Amino acid sequence: MELERWRLVLGEAGQSVLDGGQLSEDGLGRDAALDWLYGRDDDLERRGIRRPQTRHGGDGESVVTTVDWLDDITTLFPKETIERLQRDAVERYEIHDVVTDPAVLARVEPNPTLLRAVLRTKHLMNPDVLVLARRIVDKVVRQLVEKLATEVRHAFSGARSRSASRFKVARNFDVKRTLRANLGRYRPQERKVYVESAYFISRTRRHLDRWQVILLVDQSGSMTGSVIHSAVTAACLWGLPGVKTHLVAFDTAVVDLTADVDDPVELLMKVQLGGGTDIARAVDYGAGLIEQPRRAILVVISDLYEGPTGGERLVRLVRDVTAQGTKVLCLAALDEDADPAFDRDMGARLADAGASVGAMTPGELAAYVAEQVAR
Repeated sequence: MELERWRLVLGEAGQSVLDGGQLSEDGLGRDAALDWLYGRDDDLERRGIRRPQTRHGGDGESVVTTVDWLDDITTLFPKETIERLQRDAVERYEIHDVVTDPAVLARVEPNPTLLRAVLRTKHLMNPDVLVLARRIVDKVVRQLVEKLATEVRHAFSGARSRSASRFKVARNFDVKRTLRANLGRYRPQERKVYVESAYFISRTRRHLDRWQVILLVDQSGSMTGSVIHSAVTAACLWGLPGVKTHLVAFDTAVVDLTADVDDPVELLMKVQLGGGTDIARAVDYGAGLIEQPRRAILVVISDLYEGPTGGERLVRLVRDVTAQGTKVLCLAALDEDADPAFDRDMGARLADAGASVGAMTPGELAAYVAEQVAR
């Protein structure tokens, strides 16, 4: 089995690792499925690797369709591998019928990769296909909302204060104060501190009625993951006591989507990915929404690649907003990985203007908002 796995990894060029043996029946099926996808890589020809001609020949009925391939990989590979293969089909080889062909859509299992693909290609879909595509959007978004809602509830259960609490709850345990109070009971030979008195921190909900959270989301194609998680984050913040949430999408135009925040599925189906970027225009719009500057958080979710004429205006606007007491976050990513990819020169300029620049997961953003609200 180990040699067969190496043969599948290496492809036809690795036949020698079997030392004269042949692939098993399942191995042949896996090899054909992998070759259907990865055999189209242009790099193979450059490296002098030729695909077997038998997989291209025959009349029309012998050609493997995307539907056939999806059916095959479902029976041949474990779930994690299936999701990886589907992701490569959509993102690496741009096999769009995975999300635009109703026969294919009916067979795929919704996952975040397919959600991103649906949002990128929904303008290609006819109304019947959109109905099926919405199934993917709905299922994945519900999963994301359920996961984040738990984190939001935890964050907004109250930020920690400095006063002691009579309620002994594990998440309120004051580690530093407890250790200081019990250092006299440290036993070096056992390397243990014996706790006689444990201390806990209380939580507070002050100023819950005075905060705005304004999310400005770059809807360019490279920000698809952040657009999805921004919609989910806004939905989870929506309706929390004392938090007024706005969601604004932008490219070269600005679209206020706040009216749809309570329905992230509907919101995402309205988003139009792609186009140019005018971050300054979005920040100017967001600044106009601020009601109480010292009780507002303006979150700019973008890779910060501003148009050639907007850089100076963007820096000036951010400086003006922070000067009035508003907290400005410039997030290069808002998703589960929080891998930042952004214009670092612009990021440095905005940091000098008073903004905080970086990347967060949705849960980290919710925790940040909760801490600010409770101050």
